[in-house]
Order: sequence, then structure tokens, then C-alpha cells
Amino acid sequence: MAAVASAPQPSPPLAPPAAASAKPIAPRNHLRALWSAVVLLTALLLASLWLHPGTTPRRITQDDIDAAVLRTLENTTLPSPATAAVEAVAPSVVRVASYTRSKNGKKELERGIGTGVVIVDSGIILTNLHVVLGASRITITFHDGLETTASVTGVQPENDLAVLQAHKVPDDLAAAPLRSTQDLRAGDQVVAIGFPFGIGPSASAGVVSGLDREFDPPEGTRPLTNLIQFDAAANPGNSGGPLVTMEGEVVGIVTAILNPTEARTFIGIGFAVPIENAAAAVGMPPF
Repeated sequence: MAAVASAPQPSPPLAPPAAASAKPIAPRNHLRALWSAVVLLTALLLASLWLHPGTTPRRITQDDIDAAVLRTLENTTLPSPATAAVEAVAPSVVRVASYTRSKNGKKELERGIGTGVVIVDSGIILTNLHVVLGASRITITFHDGLETTASVTGVQPENDLAVLQAHKVPDDLAAAPLRSTQDLRAGDQVVAIGFPFGIGPSASAGVVSGLDREFDPPEGTRPLTNLIQFDAAANPGNSGGPLVTMEGEVVGIVTAILNPTEARTFIGIGFAVPIENAAAAVGMPPF
């Protein structure tokens, strides 16, 4: 049998290229968004440079500071020097009341009202000797209203001073700041704080009228010397209170007023014991 020739078979189709080698082309709307963002950023940068040019900040001068301080002073109401002085010392000022017994001893009588000032925060108080002399009982009323009894722990008759120890004290009791009288001059402004006629605490302002004055008490006791004379109003009840500078520092203890009449009211001359003498009464070191 004759052989039959095989017909040639067609070649298989070529396989398509691998997907990994394909490089997709970004759509046109993505390109437009990209260009829009570039344009917007460029516009914002140009606007920022135009609104905030790169200049060196101006240095603040003394004139600028003076002008700012002046504006503050013009628009702020500051307390007076006397007000600041009172606020600095008032928490240390106390009301002193002394009592005696009636002749039959059955009744307690109020002997008088005076003032004291705390000079040590443990409750050590300075007042006048004549405020507590002969008292059977002494009470102290502090700035916060706390009332307690007190004992006399020392006296200095030559300066009419007495040292008291309060039997109970407030937790936040502060001692008054003290200042030497060495640089005190006539004309310096001062404030007297106390309980005139039991009213108070009351404050009155004036000036130092003189230094190294002498006063003869009408009771005929020994004369008081080396006193500060002042014209801030003082009356019975101010005795033992502080005489305070405008810096809020105690320079004296009010002890007497000069009055040639029996009215016992202020006519313009008061006297205070220098704080150096008062501090010595409690053994404090000199200034």
C-alpha cells in the first residue's frame, strides 16, 4: 500500500506577554489633579511671602518699655502708700483688753482697751505697760477674730512697754516687719494703727514731726525720753499700737498723746517709743 504523507500541522499561537511586565499609564484626570495641587501650593507660597516679608524684628527699646508702663499706670488704679502700709501690718495688730475685779471681788470689770502688735509669730506681743498694769486678766483678739487670754512676761517701765504671751494663736499668725529708726527723718510719712476708743482696727496717716522728744506723763510717773513725735491721729485705745512707715515696717510703739486739757483727745502731737527700745524689751538683737 502506498504510504500517505502527513499534512504539516499549523504552529501553536504565541503566549501573551506576562502581566508583570505591563506598565499601566496614569489616567489623564490624575495628572490634572497633580498639576492643580502644584499650582495651588505655589500660589499659597507666593501669598505667604507677600504678606510676611522676611524682615528683621525691631528691637524693643527703653522708650517702648516706658510707654508700656505709662499705659499700665494710666489704666490701673494703684493703692495709696498708706493703704499698702496698713495691709502689710494689719494682720499682726491685736486688740488688748484688761480687766480688774470689783472691790468685793465678785464682779469682773473692764479696765481699758489698748492695742498690741505681734513681733514673734509664737504669740509674743508688744503693748504699753499702762494698758495692762494692775490687770487681773488680759485678753487678746487677733486679726482673724480669735480671742484668747495672755500673760505679762516682761516689762520695761522706763519706756512704758509690756511684753505679752498669748495663750493661743492662729495657725497662720505672722509677725510684723520691724525697721530701725536710724534713717527716720522729720517729714517721713507714717501710719498709726490701733483701737481708738475701742473702735477698730483703725488707721490714721500723718508724718514724723520730730525725733528724740521727751514726754512727762500726767500721772506723774517717770518721763519718757528718745521718743518719736508724729501727727497721725491717736486717741485713748491707740496705746501700744504700731507706728508704721509707708514701706509697711514698724518703727515705733504708740505710747502717749500730748493734751494740756482733761479731754484726753488728740490735738496733733503723739509720741511713740522707737522700735529699738521695744525690741530690747523682749531680748531681740539690735538692728
